[in-house]
Amino acid sequence: MVDRLAALLGHFSVSARTFQSGPLCGVNTLDGTDPYGQLHLLKEGKAEVWHGNTKAHDLQEPTLLFYPRPTAHRFVTHAEQGADFVCAHIAFEGGAANPLANALPACVCIPLSQLPDSVSVLTLLFAEAEARNCGRQALLDRLFEVVLIQLLRQLMENGSAQVGLLAGFAHPQLRRAIVAIHQEPEKEWTVESLATVAGMSRSVFSNLFREAVGETPASYLQRWRIGLVQKWLKNGQSLKLIAEEAGYGSESALSRAFKSQCGVSPKAWLKQARGD
Repeated sequence: MVDRLAALLGHFSVSARTFQSGPLCGVNTLDGTDPYGQLHLLKEGKAEVWHGNTKAHDLQEPTLLFYPRPTAHRFVTHAEQGADFVCAHIAFEGGAANPLANALPACVCIPLSQLPDSVSVLTLLFAEAEARNCGRQALLDRLFEVVLIQLLRQLMENGSAQVGLLAGFAHPQLRRAIVAIHQEPEKEWTVESLATVAGMSRSVFSNLFREAVGETPASYLQRWRIGLVQKWLKNGQSLKLIAEEAGYGSESALSRAFKSQCGVSPKAWLKQARGD
């Protein structure tokens, strides 16, 4: 099986920063104004999860609660007994240009009992959170990242996404074409060549890709390339080198594609991104 996450995470990393370890009592709110999501692990106790005036979840057992994007939410627990949580902020490199962050559902809520592959990591994470040893913060952050990758695996395998990148990854043939795009963005891909990678006819591949992923192969390819271009621009690479690495024949071809996707030229976008 092709590795669906290797190239994706190689280009756009995922990072965690632990910010809570211990009991939450009463009402605790995250306002969703910070530019990252959260991964909450309820270790012990019970908690209600509210989105505005709506009770979204009633946590009655150890549970994983994941918000991949900034989302206002609050926990309501017993005022004195509380509930034991370990929580981390989650940041997807590239922001809106990261197809993985955009593909995830707004909220994922799964009892820890349904994550058998994560038992050993969660056991170590909870033990580390309680022990407070030297290097605790760094180790907890890395363990959260491992839990997140294991969660992504499960979401890809269980077919929970009906449309989008995860749905494409779940398909045994479409995934080959998507991974090929991620691994070799510089290649002169056509619908025909991608269909060949997937082992399908052009028409069947094109229709199935659009139904599963929610856009055409050409549109997904361009969005992936432009996302990489934005990352490389921020890293200070020259337009000439970026054009080669992103699969555009020239700087002018890159500029046209970039403006079509983003509405401004690469240089204008970079000035905006830097706040100039």
